[in-house]
Amino acid sequence: MADAKIHDESHKIADKRGNGTLRREVWADGKGKVTRYNLAYINHNLHAADNGRVVGYDNAHGYHHRHYFGVVEPIAFVSFDDVEERFERDWIALKDCK
Repeated sequence: MADAKIHDESHKIADKRGNGTLRREVWADGKGKVTRYNLAYINHNLHAADNGRVVGYDNAHGYHHRHYFGVVEPIAFVSFDDVEERFERDWIALKDCK
């Protein structure tokens, strides 16, 4: 069985709360194990390059990595839950930047 997209969400953050968009895409195998993910905080006012992605985490291109203002760096993967927690800390720290 092929992996299926189990989450495909975009949430607009109100201008008074920091502006931008949160993007969450998650794929899982038939047993529910996350196989692919893309988490992104997009704010063109903070970062115009990388399609506005200020910070994001994904495992495209065969490795787990973090995007931060256009810089891509590999991350140590512990679990998908851990990646989601790191992403949340990152975007919350940045959401008040204008």
